[in-house]
Amino acid sequence: MRYFMTFSYDGSDFKGYQKQPRMRTVQGELEKAFSQINSNKAVSISASGRTDAGVHAMNQKAHFDMDSEFDCDKLLKSVNSLLPEDIYVKKIEVVSDNFHARFNATGKEYVYQINMGEYNPLERKYVYQYNNKLDVVEMQRAMKYLEGTHSFKSFTKSDEDEEDYVRTLSQTNIIRDLKDVNKITLVFIGTGFLRYMVRNIVGTLIEIGEGKRKSEEIIEILRSEDRTRAGKTANAEGLYLKNVFY
Repeated sequence: MRYFMTFSYDGSDFKGYQKQPRMRTVQGELEKAFSQINSNKAVSISASGRTDAGVHAMNQKAHFDMDSEFDCDKLLKSVNSLLPEDIYVKKIEVVSDNFHARFNATGKEYVYQINMGEYNPLERKYVYQYNNKLDVVEMQRAMKYLEGTHSFKSFTKSDEDEEDYVRTLSQTNIIRDLKDVNKITLVFIGTGFLRYMVRNIVGTLIEIGEGKRKSEEIIEILRSEDRTRAGKTANAEGLYLKNVFY
């Protein structure tokens, strides 16, 4: 029986999503919990994609197979009782055996949160504490150049060996917090994302917001397909996988 789940996690204390030997990971904790329910038989979790150490997820998706048929509500309660407090499964449903959480996904939404105001130690693991003013208008102008279909090789890990660096960003935006004008959320919706792609884009946008670059430079950075032309990688703690679309 194949199941499909939606889950969230606080990535602060994980070495990323993907299971690694002797490391605390989201996948490792999930598989450990489900194997207990599955009569201690191994359960392999296949997520829509991986997130790096310190990155959070609001609505990550994954599928898994179990030997027996379970009531989804009871399965949900059982696994949440076994998981650590920084992971929470929100929904479980039965899907067809040929469904795949990664390959059937049609798009994803990532958001990145920045605090331009006074340093807030309570949010240091969840909002990037930039703590200086940025030219948000110029940053938003730059983001519009990213929309559409492009090679994003300049914005992925320099040694990442991908067959195809082309992705489509259908929507970008910057949202101001109505309660705190010093907090902004950068939104990226697209068909797929390369490793470090959002964080490398955000690092470049911050340099534009600082006045070190012009928004139009994004065009040449994309064309160059050269990681050294883009800005540094932004910190992990501000990044969230918000949604996966099917």
